[in-house]
Amino acid sequence: MKYIETLREGMHISSVYLCRSKEILLSKNGKEYGSVILQDKTGSLDGKIWDPGNPGIGDFEAQDYVAVDADVKVFNGNLQLNIRRIRRAEEDEYIPADYLPSSEKDNDMMFAELTALIASVREPHLSRLLRMFFEEDAAFVKRFRTNSAAKMVHHAFIGGLLEHTLSVAKLCDYYCSCYPMLNRDLLITAAICHDIGKTKELSPFPENNYTDEGQLLGHIVMGCEMLGEKIAKIPGFPEKRAAELRHCILAHHGEYEFGSPKKPALAEAMALNLADNTDAKMETFREILKGAGENNGWLGFNRYIESNVRKTS
Repeated sequence: MKYIETLREGMHISSVYLCRSKEILLSKNGKEYGSVILQDKTGSLDGKIWDPGNPGIGDFEAQDYVAVDADVKVFNGNLQLNIRRIRRAEEDEYIPADYLPSSEKDNDMMFAELTALIASVREPHLSRLLRMFFEEDAAFVKRFRTNSAAKMVHHAFIGGLLEHTLSVAKLCDYYCSCYPMLNRDLLITAAICHDIGKTKELSPFPENNYTDEGQLLGHIVMGCEMLGEKIAKIPGFPEKRAAELRHCILAHHGEYEFGSPKKPALAEAMALNLADNTDAKMETFREILKGAGENNGWLGFNRYIESNVRKTS
């Protein structure tokens, strides 16, 4: 097979990929065309079916493995497939493990780092809360270690949630060394728990899509509910500390327009918002640059970065 990360402009490919999404859209002149997102373990790629009525275009749906004949083009600085033939692949044509993107970092090592940060939290009630999630709830730990952190934008791979959470927690640990006003136990607990709701908001791979509950509530609200359920089982958990922790979770997206129910009102909430945004933006940049391959020119406008981007010379 031709892995997506090896594709270059001008290549013609005949390979099998996992179809993550499929849409039928209308061009400016009112003609129907197909738009798909294809993926393998090395990345994902946009594909266009300009002639859906072509006899070479077979029946398939999102989450199917598909055999594709296509030309590799560049559109707005990004690689894109011009699909000439596509069909549902037979089971003997693919190995599922080739199509599930995974973190490039060792999962066991990342979890060991996270566990060390958890052990460094001294406040008894916060320490107990973290242990209830990350030591005693085996089902939660399994989901947390394998889930992605997003459907598409950043860390959208197996282990992505763990990788993102660890990076945010390490940034917050650094902030604590620079700004003594920060309550380290509160901030580290909030950082480790800020995206726990994504274990329910996003379904497992290979689907990695929003659940019904995720669409209706979102990971911020769901994460607060999960915290509340555990806190209720810890005798004497201080109400003020519980409210401060929930506030950090509710405010970690920073702005109302970014889905944050509250704006940061605590220094720890502000630090968490900045750390979360930093890691999300830097990972988005990393994935853009990796997907560009050998293209050293301008890569086009990215709506998440809100800028036309290119590699550093």
